[in-house]
Amino acid sequence: MTGRDSGPVEGVRGNREVPPARTEVPDSEGLEVAALQAERDELFDRLQRLAAEFDNFRKRSSREQAATISRANERLVKELLPVLDDLGRALEVGEEHEGAKLEEGVRLVHRALADLLAKEGLAEIETDGKFDPHVHEALLSQPSDAEEGSVIEVVQKGYTLGDRVLRPARVVVARPPED
Repeated sequence: MTGRDSGPVEGVRGNREVPPARTEVPDSEGLEVAALQAERDELFDRLQRLAAEFDNFRKRSSREQAATISRANERLVKELLPVLDDLGRALEVGEEHEGAKLEEGVRLVHRALADLLAKEGLAEIETDGKFDPHVHEALLSQPSDAEEGSVIEVVQKGYTLGDRVLRPARVVVARPPED
């Protein structure tokens, strides 16, 4: 050996020559990898755009839903304003006159409000007949000569709006008398 490095010589293993380590991919494979990377980048970009578009859609839908609810509330309140005015007039008349006119005024206001709410789909739950757990809430049962399980007293009226129960009717249910 001479004054050179006495370490192993690259490319030579024993008497055989070792090919150099591949650091570059041949052109055809390199083009394929580059094409796949470009496609991946394009798909990732599309995914990000779709995710942003969906997020914007969710936000827009939420705003539109809030606006629709606000408009519906506004419309209902506008329709209730005349009833509020009528109630105010009935109270003014009640201060000036006897109770009979006040009662009549309150009845008129009650009828106007009930009509307005009925027009919006509000309906009173029927309480005649048998107890129905879907629309009635039994507060207690009392001994009675009435048929067992029938409603004998309404403590608080119940209402439906369309096919949904807003508030169940609170009732007293009959049970057989104790002997």
